[in-house]
Amino acid sequence: MKSGNSMRGGLRRWGRALARRACGVALALLAWEGAVRATGVPPFILPGPGRVAEAFAANVPLIAHHFVVTLTEVSVGLVCGVGLGMAAAVAMAFSARIAAVLRPVLLVSQAIPVFALAPILTLWFGYGMGSKAAMAVLIIFFPVASAFHDGLTRLPPGLADLSRVMGASRWREMRLLRIPAAAPALASGLRIAAVYAPIGAVIGEWVGASQGLGYLMLLANGRAKTDLMFAALAALVVMTLLVHRAAEALATRVAGRA
Repeated sequence: MKSGNSMRGGLRRWGRALARRACGVALALLAWEGAVRATGVPPFILPGPGRVAEAFAANVPLIAHHFVVTLTEVSVGLVCGVGLGMAAAVAMAFSARIAAVLRPVLLVSQAIPVFALAPILTLWFGYGMGSKAAMAVLIIFFPVASAFHDGLTRLPPGLADLSRVMGASRWREMRLLRIPAAAPALASGLRIAAVYAPIGAVIGEWVGASQGLGYLMLLANGRAKTDLMFAALAALVVMTLLVHRAAEALATRVAGRA
């Protein structure tokens, strides 16, 4: 009985939160439409939400195709970036020598502007998915590696004392104590990575691509189809929210194992 009441209460809270968000989106769209009508701005500069919706409805197959391409790039970049970031964090926490080598690499990777690397990656990996996924990996790698490494190196004193008393090996301590204790830090890195991943993929598409939402936005802009460009942008926002929601669910599960 209690579980049923708890489920109904959770559904009500979810419904109220969804209603608040829907009201916020509706108010933003009304303000947008009102501003367009009040200023009389030409549609090729700023179309109203109605025109954008019409363009979206008229180009659903086209947008869906490019949506799937970008989502695939983001997904591959997320998996590879998170995996490499976790491996680097564990290696740095396990060995001071490895940390001394990798820390400068991490810093340099963030010091170079992302746009400066995009043409190089396109030259190396071509105009296909490889360069876009690599771009996402570069953006994701640092926050995941940094957050997870901080968690691995901040083992609670009680657990560290227990490890020494029990005579655990460094790898056993890492596997059984440090990695589980660092789960919340890894969850934070996952949340950040989910936001950054679409940025890397779209930047790669802007530099050189023949598919993807970023490519579609450039194509529509070059043909003065601003309504289609905004429709592609709306699809990109939806995709980012979906990726973030999936990462949030995964991060919650990861943090719950701590």
